[in-house]
Amino acid sequence: MINKKDNIATDSQQVDQVISLLHQTYPEADCTLEFNSAWEILVGGILGAQCTDERVNIIAPILHERFPQLSDYDAASLTEIEQIIRSCGLYRNKAKAIKGSAAMILADFAGQVPEQEADLLRLPGVGRKIANLVRSDFFGHPAIVVDTHCGRISRLLGLTDSKDPVRIEHDLQRVLPETEWISWGHLMVAHGRSLCEARCRQCRVCPLQPVCAYGFAIDFSQQEVRGNDVRKCY
Repeated sequence: MINKKDNIATDSQQVDQVISLLHQTYPEADCTLEFNSAWEILVGGILGAQCTDERVNIIAPILHERFPQLSDYDAASLTEIEQIIRSCGLYRNKAKAIKGSAAMILADFAGQVPEQEADLLRLPGVGRKIANLVRSDFFGHPAIVVDTHCGRISRLLGLTDSKDPVRIEHDLQRVLPETEWISWGHLMVAHGRSLCEARCRQCRVCPLQPVCAYGFAIDFSQQEVRGNDVRKCY
């Protein structure tokens, strides 16, 4: 645990406060990808690289309607897949990963998306973030999805000092209760979209400010606020 001020609660006390405030602020926080199967959330994770979940949720249903079975993905040409997912960015690599994953699942896992981390990591285009996404949000295993929101806000809160996703995951595993591992990623996305945006952190009105290492260190008396402007970026 990183402690930027002596009078900020530390360790489990701080973490409990942070978690409680997040749940109070975002009681309906959940996975923002839409899916009905392990394969659909796996594809969503692949498409989501450097792409918004909103865009993925538009494109993925078109993709699954065109290729309703894993065998359809396996039989499809890369060009067919690329044409549908082009607007998601990095579409050539994503198409290869999707088609390759379908082929491997059919050949090595009897057509079922694997549940174990080691097996998921064998799939083309699947790293720890996507593996944890599938394991947590579909199979229900405790796992922390470290995306850009999670890494950035966890650093601001003082729960890690790293920019390496694997180390961030390990740091968070040490301080977060295992029962909160799945929800943490959802809460980080909700907070990152609502109050703690990358380019405009609204620390003055953020409920986490008293227990956030970054927010607590701000001297608001030195910050200029014009009129009723509470959307002050720090």
